[in-house]
Parts: sequence; structure tokens; C-alpha cells
Amino acid sequence: MNALIVEDEELAVRKLRKLLQEVAPTLAVAGVAASIEDTVAWLESRRAAGEPEPDLIFLDIELADGQSFEIFERTPVHSTVIFTTSYDEYALQAFKVNSIDYLLKPVQREELARSLRKYEELRRHAAPAAGPALNIEKLLQQLQQQAPREYRQRFLVRQGQRLLSVETGDIAYFYTDERYSFFATHAGQKFLVDYTLDELTEALDPARFFRINRGMLVTHQAVEQMQPYFGNRLALTFRPAFDKDALVSREKVSDFKTWMGK
Repeated sequence: MNALIVEDEELAVRKLRKLLQEVAPTLAVAGVAASIEDTVAWLESRRAAGEPEPDLIFLDIELADGQSFEIFERTPVHSTVIFTTSYDEYALQAFKVNSIDYLLKPVQREELARSLRKYEELRRHAAPAAGPALNIEKLLQQLQQQAPREYRQRFLVRQGQRLLSVETGDIAYFYTDERYSFFATHAGQKFLVDYTLDELTEALDPARFFRINRGMLVTHQAVEQMQPYFGNRLALTFRPAFDKDALVSREKVSDFKTWMGK
């Protein structure tokens, strides 16, 4: 029995090799690949040489050049796959649905041994061609839905002839003015940004930014006062000061109050 390790962290490769020697001394590591490109090239060169695919592939989900699911889209994979990943166990229920095993990083000796026992059991009772690298597209969709989303952390803006990188944590609010978008920092600086409010709403963490109306996104820290306003709306006063009316639209008042109270 032999295996391919697909992992872009050298320390993780060394640890997995060591654990494999301990729990499966007869298993040979046929190769190591550090990226999607390397893996596809390794599999295709082996195929071109008439050599069999490895029995097992230990496959890290997050590689330097993307998610390893792309490998299945670019070349046929008939080996049994055991994923290694840092996703939490809640998200990883998707693997069980698809009968695909996984190892949660850092890989533990007992868990590795359990996966290898499962592989041996599957091999005894199923044809190799029915290997568990199926329903990859469905699995990817489930993981993407459950995995923590990454939000915009900083913006590159112009100040005179200079370019500045501003952290989102330094931003008090975003607003539109004559079809242009701007933000104000907690220090009172104002910058133009090349994004619409719709794009900003998608890119920013909703726990930190709330869109109070069509033209403004605000943070908790920027809200100095809230007062009832005509038409069941709220009028806000900001720090730093905003020189126009800042009104929470009627349909957003309830959600805004809930957001401010969290």
C-alpha cells in the first residue's frame, strides 16, 4: 500500500510521515505535493508512465494556490482520499454525509489509525473504483456554507500623492455623496473609496457595520446619540461629526436597535 501526501506545510508533512511509520509501517509514501499544480502534475505524470495511482491520498483542503477540491475538476482521481483540515467538527459533518473521511489538524496518532482501519474495511468490502472521492461538488458547497466567512480587513486609499492602507477597525462610517463613496475614520479623516455601498455591505463584517439606509454604513463606536424622528425613523449623531442628516430608515429601525444592543 502506498500514499501521496498533499500538504503545503513542511512541518505537517514531517509529522504525518512520522505518524504513518508508527501506525502503518508497511505503507510507503510514494510522493509529496505542496500545491494544486504539483498534485495534478504528479498524478498525470504517473498516469503517463503507466504507473498505478496511489492507494491513498492525504489531502489538505487549504493549499497555497487554492482549495484542493480543484484537483478533482482538473484530473481524474481514483485513489481513496482522506482529507486533512482545520475546519471545525460542525462543518465537517458534510464529510460523513458523503462517506469521506477526514483528519482534523493537528493530526493525532489515534485518529490516523482509525482512518486507516476504516480504509482497510472499505477496501475489503468495496471495489476500488467506488472510492470515496465522490460528491466532491456537493461537499464543497456544504463546507463553503458552513465555513467562517472572511471579511474586508483594510482599504488602500489615496492621500495627496501617497497611498495609505487603512484598517477597517479605524473606520467610523461609510457614506455616499453625489454617487461617490467615502469613509470617515475615528480620527476624523475622510477618504474616497472605489466601491459602491452595495459592494461595501457585502465585503464588511455585519457584526461591525450596519447599513442604516441606502447611503450609509455605520459602526457601533461612531454612534453618539439616537433620537426618535418623524416617520418612525431614528436620527443619529456621530463621532466624528457628520454634516448631513443620518437617519435610520423605518424598515431598519428594529434590526438596528437589536444590532446596537448586542
